[in-house]
Amino acid sequence: MPKPQKKKPKPSPRWFGWLVLCVFAAGVGLIVLNYMGLVPGPQQLWLWVGLALIAAGFGLTTQLR
Repeated sequence: MPKPQKKKPKPSPRWFGWLVLCVFAAGVGLIVLNYMGLVPGPQQLWLWVGLALIAAGFGLTTQLR
C-alpha cells in the first residue's frame, strides 16, 4: 500500500519577509527614539510598544517559509 504524500506548505509571499523586517525596525526605532527623548507622552508606554513590535516580529518569523 503506498504511503500518502505529505503536502508541502505554500511559500510565503515575497512581501512577507519585508513585513517582518519592517516590524523589527519599527520596534527598535521606537525604542531608540524613546531613549533619545523624541517621542511625546509617557516614556514607559513607548518602550513597551517597541518591545511588543519586536515580539510581533519574532512571531511573524515563525510563519515565514
